[in-house]
Amino acid sequence: MDTRFARVGRPRWWVLAAAAVGVLVVGGVAGGLIVNGTESSSASSAPNACSATTVADDVLPSVVTISVHTDSGGGTGSGEVIRGSGYILTNNHVISAAANGGSISVLFSDGMTAPAKLTGRDPRTDLAVIKVDVPKSLPVIPFGSSSSVVVGEPVVALGAPLGLYSTVTSGIVSALDRTVEVPGDHGTTALLVSAIQTDAAINPGNSGGALTNCSGQLIGVPTAGASVPNENGQASAGNVGLGFAIPVSLAKTVSDEIISTGSASHASFGIQVAQIPAVAAQEAGTPPGLFVREVVPEGPAAKAGIQAGDIITEINGKEATDPNQLAAITLTQRAGSKVSITYQRDGRSATTTVTLGG
Repeated sequence: MDTRFARVGRPRWWVLAAAAVGVLVVGGVAGGLIVNGTESSSASSAPNACSATTVADDVLPSVVTISVHTDSGGGTGSGEVIRGSGYILTNNHVISAAANGGSISVLFSDGMTAPAKLTGRDPRTDLAVIKVDVPKSLPVIPFGSSSSVVVGEPVVALGAPLGLYSTVTSGIVSALDRTVEVPGDHGTTALLVSAIQTDAAINPGNSGGALTNCSGQLIGVPTAGASVPNENGQASAGNVGLGFAIPVSLAKTVSDEIISTGSASHASFGIQVAQIPAVAAQEAGTPPGLFVREVVPEGPAAKAGIQAGDIITEINGKEATDPNQLAAITLTQRAGSKVSITYQRDGRSATTTVTLGG
């Protein structure tokens, strides 16, 4: 059984900005974007800027514009070819409108167009794979490494903002390891785990495109951008220098599984939790942490001895402050992985090991 989490607390004023253009224009801003500050790596002695011309020449042939058409409208987004046989990586929110009907088409940088079919999608990580059938092998974007990305490193973003195909912008990695909540399908939430933050311009339509290093290697999938609300509480237009990309390590793992099986699987704790605000904890005389609302019978948490009413205070030795800490683990770890959980019950503290389920 999948884990569900309730988030308690005051959201910051961020809005989803990198959705497919049609979604943003027709449906309005699709909800709130919550960014949790985390530690960032130290900057390296990287050069001040990439040669965007060289990166564009090398990478644009593998970056595509994706158009979605449904009975209720349409929109555009971006993607990149990850296998020469026609598999293209993008965001789930770019193609989700056509998941249950509608059509998907792809425009390549050389002007070639082709219909595409949905291979599979993963709403929880906001990733999807589509496939085109063309009579030739397609140029593939090379994969980089998420672990080698550092703050201050110059990067290039390629995609189709506002439907303007083959657009290139540049900037730097401004922070790492962001946890970003974005609206998902049918009122659910997608979670960008260990997201790369960049000041390279990320606008509506960039979603699903490519964030590369100076060698033209894919290091992230641009997915969301921040926007400051105006006096009416509506999102202001345009890029404000805060964009977020799914790290390539997660994108590759999810896309490989989608291509292999048609879907993506995730680990689970078998638990529901809610954040305990510090003020509430002080008034109740309990430690701050995560209140266990429900435990799935015979689930991973139950087998580890955790019960409803317990207060989780530490996760893998780190203070438990946000349900997204557990959610992030289920997205980045596989079933069978072990997680150390410290909890309090009846004023007594204990530590147990949860073996994640599938």
